[in-house]
Amino acid sequence: MKQFSKILKFELMGYMKNKVFVGVTIFLVAAIALVMFIPNIISLFGSDEGEAGDAIGELPVMLISSDTPELSELTRVYFQEAFLDYNVVVADGDIESVKDQVISGEAECAFVMTGPSSYTYYVNNLSMYDSNTAVADTVLQSVYRMNAMIEGGLTPEQAGAIMSVTIDSSVTTLGKNQMDNFLYTYIMIFALYMVILLYGQMVATNVATEKSSRAMELLITSAKPSSMMFGKVIASCLAGFIQLVLIFGSAILFYNINKEQLSNPLVASIFDIPIDLFIYMIVFFILGFLIYAFLFGAIGSTASKLEDINTSVMPVTYLFIIAFMVVMFSMSSGSVDNAAMIVCSYIPFSSPMAMFTRIAMSTVPWYEILISIIVLVGSVIGVGFLSARIYRVGVLLYGKPPKLPTLIKTVFKG
Repeated sequence: MKQFSKILKFELMGYMKNKVFVGVTIFLVAAIALVMFIPNIISLFGSDEGEAGDAIGELPVMLISSDTPELSELTRVYFQEAFLDYNVVVADGDIESVKDQVISGEAECAFVMTGPSSYTYYVNNLSMYDSNTAVADTVLQSVYRMNAMIEGGLTPEQAGAIMSVTIDSSVTTLGKNQMDNFLYTYIMIFALYMVILLYGQMVATNVATEKSSRAMELLITSAKPSSMMFGKVIASCLAGFIQLVLIFGSAILFYNINKEQLSNPLVASIFDIPIDLFIYMIVFFILGFLIYAFLFGAIGSTASKLEDINTSVMPVTYLFIIAFMVVMFSMSSGSVDNAAMIVCSYIPFSSPMAMFTRIAMSTVPWYEILISIIVLVGSVIGVGFLSARIYRVGVLLYGKPPKLPTLIKTVFKG
């Protein structure tokens, strides 16, 4: 235990003194602070223009043109209710004048009515997110139906009552609302993906560096391989966890400071994670990180040169990427309880992502969660001790990296 604590402390201090580690952490915290305080910064510089900006004259102009003044005015009234971000006005002049105003920027767009249910939409540069025509189609359909009902003998009040009827509905979710949990589920999965690849590579690189410098031969004579392996892996896990706590902790802190300015439901949903889901996130995050870090550490011990690391860790990296892609495709499709995800929920190399995603976006029985966690804990312990045995043999092997069957045979002989 004494050897383990010394190695753990040494490796952890190595991360804390690493300029890249510290620099990246400070940069990310500063970037989050800047993003969170942007509304306050904008309000400081734009406070004098706030009242003027609220006037309808500051809104972009939408022109309405028609051969008959009655149709133009009727369309303008309904469009003004539908397009709240525009100042809708009836155009003066002919179609060429309307085009000139759109091209010059005096108006952002224009609807030239060729009939009660037909129009031509003019815009200078059509944005890929422009939905004005879709809104106009819906509004004009309502106007056309109302006019048809009036012509059929109904009074304008009766036609308006029919057209303005609202449907009273409610949605009761008996399980999980996927949209509410999608964002922070995606963030957790992506954070796990980045941390495992980054710190796993660092563990493998550190082991290979010590081995190539022959320092490993001295270390292994004074400390048990299991102490060295567990010390290195847990130190990297703590370093990654500390970094994530600083990054996400600062994000939560800055969000609460600027909560009023960041009153966006989408932003709020990221930080309103339920406490039980947060606990599951930590459990699966730590266990998932450990199982891959042990594998990266064991593989790093079999490489004699730093140049061999990328080739050696490629199978493990591909395994993790496949699990990541299965989860991402299932999340995007909305079917997180498909056969592939259920199977992946019990495979230790994919369960940290698959089971957490199912817990967050679906209803999973408690016994399935318990089985997944037990299998994952047992696998972490088993892979940890197997990695320590590989580490003990691998650090003394030089030259060409051994093949997997040869390595396994050597490990179980030793």
